[in-house]
Amino acid sequence: ELAILRVFNERPDGKIIYIAPMKALAKERIIDWKRRFQEGELNKNVVELTGDFTPDLEALKKASLVITTPEKWDGISRNWQHREYVRQVALVIIDEIHLLGQERGPVLEVIVSRFRYITAQTKLNVRIVGLSTALANAKDVADWLGINRFGLYNFKPSVRPVPIEVYIDGFPEKHYCPRMATMNKPTYKAIMTHARNHPTLVFVSSRRQTRLTALDLIALMSGQELSGDYDYQQTGLSNEELESVQYEIDDENLKNTVQFGIGMHHAGLTENDRKIVEHLFVSKKISVLVTTSTLAWGVNFPARLVVIKGTEYFDAKTKRYVDIPVSDILQMMGRAGRPQFDNKGIACIFVSEEKKNFYKKFLYEPFPVESSLHGQLVEHLNAEISAGTLTNIDSCIDYMTWTYFFRRLTKNPSFYNLDHDKGISYLNDFLREIIVE
Repeated sequence: ELAILRVFNERPDGKIIYIAPMKALAKERIIDWKRRFQEGELNKNVVELTGDFTPDLEALKKASLVITTPEKWDGISRNWQHREYVRQVALVIIDEIHLLGQERGPVLEVIVSRFRYITAQTKLNVRIVGLSTALANAKDVADWLGINRFGLYNFKPSVRPVPIEVYIDGFPEKHYCPRMATMNKPTYKAIMTHARNHPTLVFVSSRRQTRLTALDLIALMSGQELSGDYDYQQTGLSNEELESVQYEIDDENLKNTVQFGIGMHHAGLTENDRKIVEHLFVSKKISVLVTTSTLAWGVNFPARLVVIKGTEYFDAKTKRYVDIPVSDILQMMGRAGRPQFDNKGIACIFVSEEKKNFYKKFLYEPFPVESSLHGQLVEHLNAEISAGTLTNIDSCIDYMTWTYFFRRLTKNPSFYNLDHDKGISYLNDFLREIIVE
């Protein structure tokens, strides 16, 4: 926000682009920054540019601050030579830039590389601010962004405004579904031990698991209630409020769980149902929210306890269970103990037994980020060629030198199948070979 205010002060005609990895995060920023920058004394135009909302050309021209997603801004900025409002950009803020190495990383990489290329071609100064978790190779990312050592801040993962306690438990069951089922009772115990009558987020890997986990938690609560050993406040809703909420909810399973103070949140619910559950949780009318991982990137929910129930998900492309990226695990953990809501946080991570030592080591170690652009290089180079930015092989090679892929190619050649014994002189031939192919 300080960087934004600086642009407002020093370059009033300059535009600011905030790139969020997900629409949920973009919407959160829209609500907050419209209130701060548009509706207040500053009276600056804040515009949303996402898959849900595309403003007209005039709105983009008048906008001071554009909040967008990588794919939308990639499509707009490709024809930067013919779009003056793209060339007016003074500041680019990229949230969660450590996602460079993941599936959507190539789009982020191309956006930054394009801005660096535009800056070199037009001599206009574009400031880039990247926000990330702790990285082992933060200097490489900073060099690529054009940031000197005075502008680089890389804190350890343990550095956070609210202290967090982390518990990692291993489960020996070999198969996925039985292992998930055995995690329900420890989840319930964690809620009773660490967050009795405090907000709790339970992260699971699928929509089906949200329902199964919520129903199992209700059964465990009901069993303890019958035994008499129970002083847990299930819901903060009165009977009249509960009836009203249940009437508004479409999903039958959600209607059932909210009466026990447990909500569910996933992409399969209607937008109205998701908004109702979010409101109930934030206002502490329900104290447990079972959700898929997408919520980790969205609204800033208050939670004393976060339970990560399993660190794998089913990948439809490869048709097998794969590990959730460590950056996503850290993001989920980060939901515990939010600064403006609580003074402590607790995270319980449930993993398969053989992966317990891995998470004990790497959750506290900064991890390196590699480029994933080489997997989608053909599509992005063709886009630049069709836009008229690149006209021959030499211009393609020059463009490639602005990418993070080029930076990492020299630092970690074996990762990209480059024969490091041949040295830097072979690099030009290697790039030419990739482009010609």
